[in-house]
Amino acid sequence: MRRATLALIAALAATPAAAQDMNMSVQFDNPTVRVLHDYTLKSGETAEQVVVVLGDATLDGHVEHDVVVVLGKARLGPTAVIDGSFVLIGGTGIIADGAQVHGDLVNVGNIQAPASFSAGGQQVIVGTLGLDERLRGIVPWLTRGLLLGRPIVPDLGWIWMIAGVFFLVNLVVNVVLDSPVRACATTMHATPMSSLLVGLLVLLLAGPLCLLLAVSVVGIAVIPFLLCALVLAAIIGRVGFARWIGMSVVHESEPSSRAQALRSFVVGSALMCAAYMVPILGFTAWALAGVFGLGAAAIAFFSAYRRENPKRPKKTPVTEPEPPPAPIVPPVPSAAAIVAPVPPDLPLRAERATSEEPPSEEPRSDAQHTAAGAAVAAPGTILSFSHATFFERLAAFALDLVLIGILAQIVRLDRLFGEWSPDGNFLLVALVYHIAFWTWKQTTVGGIICQLRVIRMDGAPLRFAEAFVRGLSGIFSLVFAGIGFLWILRDPERQAWHDRIAGTFVVNVPRNWPI
Repeated sequence: MRRATLALIAALAATPAAAQDMNMSVQFDNPTVRVLHDYTLKSGETAEQVVVVLGDATLDGHVEHDVVVVLGKARLGPTAVIDGSFVLIGGTGIIADGAQVHGDLVNVGNIQAPASFSAGGQQVIVGTLGLDERLRGIVPWLTRGLLLGRPIVPDLGWIWMIAGVFFLVNLVVNVVLDSPVRACATTMHATPMSSLLVGLLVLLLAGPLCLLLAVSVVGIAVIPFLLCALVLAAIIGRVGFARWIGMSVVHESEPSSRAQALRSFVVGSALMCAAYMVPILGFTAWALAGVFGLGAAAIAFFSAYRRENPKRPKKTPVTEPEPPPAPIVPPVPSAAAIVAPVPPDLPLRAERATSEEPPSEEPRSDAQHTAAGAAVAAPGTILSFSHATFFERLAAFALDLVLIGILAQIVRLDRLFGEWSPDGNFLLVALVYHIAFWTWKQTTVGGIICQLRVIRMDGAPLRFAEAFVRGLSGIFSLVFAGIGFLWILRDPERQAWHDRIAGTFVVNVPRNWPI
C-alpha cells in the first residue's frame, strides 16, 4: 500500500504539467507512469510498477509491485499477475478469469470481476453509483479546456448545459437586482481603473480579515456572513461586468430603461462567452470579470452607504454678541463745581487720558490656547477635515498588518531581547513600526494609501511621547476582544480608546496633502 500511495502522489504531481497526447515517463522508485496516455503490458513482459492517470491500462503481463489507475479503465487479462496492490480511483476495472492480485485491492468506482476472483490482501471497494463514468467525461475538458486556459470547450455538450444554467442565473440577477447591477456597471464605466484596484485590494484583504476575525474568537460568527457578502458581491459584479461590456458596444440612450439594460446584458454575455472559448484569453477574461465586478460592487456599496449615512457637518462655535455699551450720562455739576476755578492744565490732562492704551489682558496659559485652538478650526487647516470612519481605518490597519507580517519575518527584533515566540516578535515589530511612523510621518503606510493622518486635539503633529502612549494604549484596545477599536462605531468623534487616552484624532486628508 505504501508503494501504491507513493506512486499515486508522483502521478498527481505530474498531472498539471501534462499536455494533450503526451507520453510521459517518470523515474520515481523506477515506476512506469503514463499521464493522459494509455498503457499496455503484453503477455510475457514485466514492469516494476505501473501508474496511469487520465488514461486506460491494459495489463496481460507481470507487475512486480503496485498498479494505480486514476480516472481511467483498467483491464487485467487472464495472464496478468500483480505482486503488489491494485488501486483504481474514479474509473472502471475489468478483471478476467485467471488474473492474480497478490496484494490489496482498493477500488473507488466500478469493478467487474468473476466470482472466483479474490485478492491476496485486503479488499476495499467503494461504489460511486455510476459517477465514475461521469468523472471520465471530465477528462476531455481537462485536456482541451483547463490545460489550454479556456473554460468552454465548444464540442462538449455538457459544457453548454452548464453555461446555459449560469446564463439563466445571471439573467434572473440582472432582472431582480436591477439597481445594484446598474450601479456596478455605471461604476465600471466611470472609474474602470479604480474598480480594478479596489477588486485586487478586496481579494488581498479578504484572507487577513477572516484571520483577524478568527483570532478574536468573537468575530468567528461574522466570518460566514462576510463570505456570503463576498459571494453575492462577486455574482452581482459579474452581471454588472457583462452589462458594462454590452453598453460599451451598444450605447444606451436611456440608462434607466430595463429593456436597454437587458439588451446590454445579453450582448455582453455573448461576447464573454465567445472570449471563454479562446485559449488563454478565456481564463484571462474570466479572472478580469471577477476582479472588476468585485471592485465595482465594493465601490457602489460604499457610495450607497455614504448617501444613507452622510457625514455630520462641523459644528461652528456660536459667540454671543457683546452687549452695547451703556449710555454715558454726564454728571450734574454742583454749585461748588461751578464756583471752583478750572485748572489751566485740564485740557492737556484730558488729551493724555484719551491717548493712553487700555490695560492689556492677563496672558493665557498653554492649556487655554490649546482649548481655543481645538474649539475653533479655521477652514483649510487639518482640524477642519472630517474624522476617518471605522472601515477606512480598518482598511489601513489591514494593509499595515500585511507589511508588518513581512517585516516580522525579515527583521528579528526578538534577538535583541532574548528568545521570544513568533507572536512576541510580531507584536514588537508592530509596536515599533507604528510608533516610528506616527512620530516621523504622522501616519503609516496603510494610512498614506487610505489618506489618513493622526493629529493631536489641537491640530499639532504627534511627538514621540504621544506616539508611544498611543501605541501602548492600542494594545489595551486590542486585548479586550477589539472592543477598543469597535468603539469608533459609536463614538461621536470616531475615536478609539487609544485615541481618547493619547488625545488624538484620525482625519481624512486630500490627495495632494504633503506626506
